[in-house]
Amino acid sequence: MTRWIAADWGTTALRITLMEGDRPLDTRASGDGMNSLTRDMFEASFLSLAGDWIDDKSHGPTQVFACGMVGARQGWAEAAYRTTPCTPLDGGLTRVVTADPRLDVRIVPGVRQLTPHPDVMRGEETQIAGILRALPDFDGVACLPGTHTKWVHLSAGEIVSFRTAMTGELFATICSQTVLRHSLVGDAWQEETFLAAVSDALSRPEVLTARMFELRAADLLHGQEAAVARSTLSGLLIGAELAATKPWWLGRDVVITGSPKTTRAYDVALKSQGLAPRILPADAMTQAGLIAAKDAA
Repeated sequence: MTRWIAADWGTTALRITLMEGDRPLDTRASGDGMNSLTRDMFEASFLSLAGDWIDDKSHGPTQVFACGMVGARQGWAEAAYRTTPCTPLDGGLTRVVTADPRLDVRIVPGVRQLTPHPDVMRGEETQIAGILRALPDFDGVACLPGTHTKWVHLSAGEIVSFRTAMTGELFATICSQTVLRHSLVGDAWQEETFLAAVSDALSRPEVLTARMFELRAADLLHGQEAAVARSTLSGLLIGAELAATKPWWLGRDVVITGSPKTTRAYDVALKSQGLAPRILPADAMTQAGLIAAKDAA
């Protein structure tokens, strides 16, 4: 069976998997994300990680199916956005012109939304294709937590609409670059404290920034534990996000696909609102989506 390579190439990292049909054989990763490369560096970076997986050209070029920021304007080759409503994948992959004749590289396009509000995604469409491969009849919302969390309405195999929240990036920035950083050290997390903050932000999202400064004051005046502050901040930000995205998740089936840590937070937050989310691992869904992209090519 022919071997090929699945590549998840994001802003800060590259993850590749050697595949034989639908079966993964080996996985490697590097820190060569889009942000650290110029366009003329992508091919060399890929070959430095996957070089010994590439067949001799006498056997024909090795197919590579890639998703993520590798297809951005600053990536290896720009893969133009498709417009909602649309399926997460079709056969219109972007082919990359390579110097090495042993490579046949194709990139999954991102998805854009023009109305009712502008929005874009790159990489998440491949995870959505993986979700629909695992749950072909799913009709509901995919929650894809991360730096920029996506809430995606799926119906009849299509992306109907979606909404992005910068919750993950805000949390990281607040923890590292604001006055609150002194009160947020460590990585401890308290679920009860988190859920109380989720409820507070959902019912009173207008107090978000004021409640955030209370975390610093409580530390200075009462020696509040960093675990309490981190859990409260996380709950306030995710609660405000749930308030903003309520039209997407309220009364709908929800699937969460993300890292274990972020998935747990969104899972308990949604359960506190009476939902019963299903959990699908992010890496597995990305791989399944790239298999679907290969099948559609």
